[in-house]
Amino acid sequence: MASLVLTDSSQLTSDSTTFSESSNMVDAAVLEKLESGYAKLAASDSKSLLKKYLTKEIFDNLKTKKTSFGSTLLDVIQSVGEDFEIRKQQNSYVENIREHEVNESTKKQELESWDRIGLENHDSGVGIYAPDAEAYTLFSDLFDPIIEDYHGGFKKTDKHPPKEWGDVDTLGNLDPNGEFIISTRVRCGRSLEGYPFNPCLTEAQYKEMEDKVSKTLSGLEGELKGKFHPLTGMDKTTQQQLIDDHFLFKEGDRFLQAANACRYWPSGRGIYHNDNKTFLVWCNEEDHLRIISMQPGGDLGQVYRRLVTAVNDIEKRIPFSHHDRLGFLTFCPSNLGTTVRASVHIKVPKLAANRSKLEEVAGKFNLQVRGTRGEHTEAEGGVYDISNKRRMGLTEYDAVKEMNDGIAELIKIESSL
Repeated sequence: MASLVLTDSSQLTSDSTTFSESSNMVDAAVLEKLESGYAKLAASDSKSLLKKYLTKEIFDNLKTKKTSFGSTLLDVIQSVGEDFEIRKQQNSYVENIREHEVNESTKKQELESWDRIGLENHDSGVGIYAPDAEAYTLFSDLFDPIIEDYHGGFKKTDKHPPKEWGDVDTLGNLDPNGEFIISTRVRCGRSLEGYPFNPCLTEAQYKEMEDKVSKTLSGLEGELKGKFHPLTGMDKTTQQQLIDDHFLFKEGDRFLQAANACRYWPSGRGIYHNDNKTFLVWCNEEDHLRIISMQPGGDLGQVYRRLVTAVNDIEKRIPFSHHDRLGFLTFCPSNLGTTVRASVHIKVPKLAANRSKLEEVAGKFNLQVRGTRGEHTEAEGGVYDISNKRRMGLTEYDAVKEMNDGIAELIKIESSL
């Protein structure tokens, strides 16, 4: 099954027309599930962008649409709509109907069993994922306002700028005395051209991508030279140590579980790292690829230069999915555009004593404050993960520079308190 790589606005129009022709094919039981789920979401106190922008009018317009991969509105919003246990039931069911014949009464029975558990993840910040590349077009009435809100005013008429890493030598060490920054990391996500996203991938496609990625990365040289480790067959001790060291991903949190992003785990998943473990590539975690440069301390310049060198090299070997308007395509709309997230683990105890003040200062520079181990986690020992929030409507260099300037200001304020 090949994914559709969208390239221009004319294609957006023609694709939308094509996809809507299949709108009457959405299963009645799925519609029933959507209606029930929407009612619960509407009645909840969720602060997600999904609830903010999924009006009844938009819901009614999108609920009968389906992409050529078979993805419906339920696949887009199910992360906020299901908990872990219910999605385990659905994952098993979806695998069953993809590989075997299932009659209509069985399908309805399964969907009714999901209804009895109800909506759970109302604390999601965004609340939606793209099950395939087409979803960004077919369900644009929902995606576009959420993208605009999250990415600081990137309107549906805006166009993401071409890739531009900028002058990599203009960034330096944010904390030369090592007083505040524990570690620095810059990563980007990439989707392989010709493949759908997690919910639509078969086990064979997962394995095929893993093999392709492993062979490609084996050609890296110099500082980037390293080894690929498949998760399949990795002993638990090694796996847990890599997780504790922040080098390896674990199976998705409840939001990714609910979005059907963890099927066939751990098949097709793996990690590549260089000898120093300052350069990593995650294969088939949330996105097809997460390319990461990281090291202790605050030398953002060195970390950034390593990432740019690596991405430019890999891009020569593997074609990536890219959209002229949205930039590089990813599973979650929060990562579209540059897909770049530049972050530091930083101790700012005086600012942290007043979390609202920390958030206020970070907000002025479009920074996002997270717990020590990332999104949906708590701070450990007063250490925060702070990163750039904006990824769209600006270049890769500008995204990193925004984080650079914001962290410099936070350190300045912390030092003055």
